[in-house]
Amino acid sequence: MTEKPTDHFDIIVIGAGPGGYVAAIRASQLGMKTAIVEKADMGGVCLNWGCIPTKAMLRSSEMYAHMQNAEHYGLSAKPEFDLSAIVKRSRDIAGKLSGGIDFLMKKNKITVIKAAASLQASDANAPLVTVGDDSYSADHIILATGARARTIESIGAVPDGKTIWTSREAMVPETLPEKLLVVGSGAIGLEFASFYNGLGSEVTVIEVMDRILLQEDEEIAALAQKSFEKRGVNFMTAAELQAVTPTKKGVDATIMQNGTPQTLSFDKVILAIGVVANTEDMGLEELGVELEKGAIKTDAYGATNISGLYAIGDVTAPPWLAHKASHEAVICVEAIAGLSPHALDKNKIPACTYCTPQIASIGLTEEKALAEGHEIRVGRFPFQGNGKALAMGETEGLVKVVFCDETGELLGAHLIGAEVTELIQGFATAIGLETTEEELMQTVFPHPTLSEMMHESVLDAYDKVIHL
Repeated sequence: MTEKPTDHFDIIVIGAGPGGYVAAIRASQLGMKTAIVEKADMGGVCLNWGCIPTKAMLRSSEMYAHMQNAEHYGLSAKPEFDLSAIVKRSRDIAGKLSGGIDFLMKKNKITVIKAAASLQASDANAPLVTVGDDSYSADHIILATGARARTIESIGAVPDGKTIWTSREAMVPETLPEKLLVVGSGAIGLEFASFYNGLGSEVTVIEVMDRILLQEDEEIAALAQKSFEKRGVNFMTAAELQAVTPTKKGVDATIMQNGTPQTLSFDKVILAIGVVANTEDMGLEELGVELEKGAIKTDAYGATNISGLYAIGDVTAPPWLAHKASHEAVICVEAIAGLSPHALDKNKIPACTYCTPQIASIGLTEEKALAEGHEIRVGRFPFQGNGKALAMGETEGLVKVVFCDETGELLGAHLIGAEVTELIQGFATAIGLETTEEELMQTVFPHPTLSEMMHESVLDAYDKVIHL
């Protein structure tokens, strides 16, 4: 940095991930003098080491699988893959998008400070932001520092860049592991299991709970496990990783299941057991910032217990989703500007897992709806009953909806199958608009599309299904 920026801003955002850079842009749009501080690449973990590059890798794995199944489409192919080229494509896409965030900062006249930042108390309304020997003040400071992969140091499960990986190392493999252990069966774990299995690795997934995808509807999770097992992925549920020991050839993992320990050998281990909020070395403790379960505690609009200090995204409470962070960013900035935005309803946030088959959901699962005392109606429609799915050769999947029997309110939607991460937004819109079953049934869905299954599932909930 050759020239020090102006000392005082209306808003300073710390962290340039999908929460931080969106907050900075919205603040600038509202006429606020804005700065953003980022010690790494613009776009944060999501754009550089998460959401985007993993989807590029998964696309390569999916295309390889389709080519292997070319005869089904009346084609012939002898596919091969170049792992280094797959990784390079993924990294190139991340780099291009990171550069795009740089452009957006310039377009919106946002001051970018490329360095690590910390906070210190001041006599002003908000703490000071310190960057090296420089200090900056602002009327409002938004923390968007994100989170990092959780490790298990007590049993030796610490990334070494060689045999023990987090998601970051798993995105830049030099060779394809012959035998791979994935620890954790959430979205991250299953996406990597899907990628490596698709290219030919022998994959084992262990999960400490008694089923996979604990946040998803139980029926959908069971279908996902069955689909993965059909492709050769091995699952060990109610299993606890007790020790990880690097060897000359890879790593030995001691796993306790059903009261019996066993030691299995793998080439690599991927830790996919959640994330830890990045709250260290920022002066939060000295300021008295309130934390809850290791994350920054905020109100519905991002305000912390310290005047002038806010937090959004993965550094706060779950769910740890990029689109949740971006939405919180807009709410936080608009609240600061006095625009009275609606608070975020976490029950209306869609969740997506981009494995094969894809999984997407929003709202209450069948189990949670019953636990909350709802009398419910459940509708289902299988992919194998949809013409577009048959034409695509994608007949594995299910669309499931949960309604309140008394009011007709759509309580939740749970999907598994091709492109359901695109379909889920239709249900997200319906829930956001408080649409009833009658309105959904009267909606005209285009033919032939996968979206027709959404319509049929609603009809099925009310015993009016046509094509089943």
